[in-house]
Formats: sequence, structure tokens, C-alpha cells
Amino acid sequence: MADTPRIENRKARQYYEFLEFFEAGLVLTGPEVKSIRAGQVSFGDSFVECKDGEAFVVGMRIAPYERGGYVLQEPDRSKKLLLHSREIGHLASRIEQKGLTVVPVKMYFKQGKVKLEIALARGRKLHDQREELKRRAEARDVERELAR
Repeated sequence: MADTPRIENRKARQYYEFLEFFEAGLVLTGPEVKSIRAGQVSFGDSFVECKDGEAFVVGMRIAPYERGGYVLQEPDRSKKLLLHSREIGHLASRIEQKGLTVVPVKMYFKQGKVKLEIALARGRKLHDQREELKRRAEARDVERELAR
């Protein structure tokens, strides 16, 4: 199963500073899992929402599986996250703080199960984003010079 995709949310790294990471399972249908294996996932502006003691990922699109048959799929539905209740409580209390949110970072398969890595994050200001891009470009240049 080494050929299964590892789908990353690259924009989240640009717009957010990650504070804590959590691994969560997802409640999915069969065709959704097949679509994930095909790499048909778009994170877009997705985030995690806690309500009534449960956590849901909102805004993540899993494209309908083309050979799904008669099973209708809603690609933009909220997907329930499988987390321990103490983790959900911790996330819910931290989300209430100003400036913090929970965003999906990457999706992967672990022992045949779909896992979603989520992160408690703080939004970056525009000047912080620019500084991060400059720092990465300089590091890339240094690596390029050392490789010669």
C-alpha cells in the first residue's frame, strides 16, 4: 500500500502558524475512500468545527467517484472526525480563543484507514507570510549553491 497518496494542504502552511497537531479518523462512505485513493481531494478553505461534543471538517471537497454507480455522493458535505472526547474538548476550548482555528494539514492512509492530520493554528499576518517566503527562497538558494 506504499502507492497510496499523501495529500497535503500546502496553502495552510503559508497562511497559518501551527501550534499543535492531532491525528483523526474520518467517517466516510465507500466511494469516498476510492476517490481519496485516486487523489481526488481538495482542501480549499476547509476548517474544523466543534459542536455538540463532536468535530466536523467543513469545506473539504472529495470529488464523486466516477464508477460509484447508483450511490449518490455529496462532495462538499461535512465529514465527522473521529477523536477522543478529551481532544475534542481541548480543541473546542482553544478555538474559542481569539485568533485560533483548526485546519486540516494532510490526509493519508494508515493501516488501510484514512487519517487526517489536523493542526491548531494561528493566522499569519501578510508581512509574516512575505518573510516566510523570503526565508524559504534564501534557504533554497543556499542549498542550490552547496549542491554545486
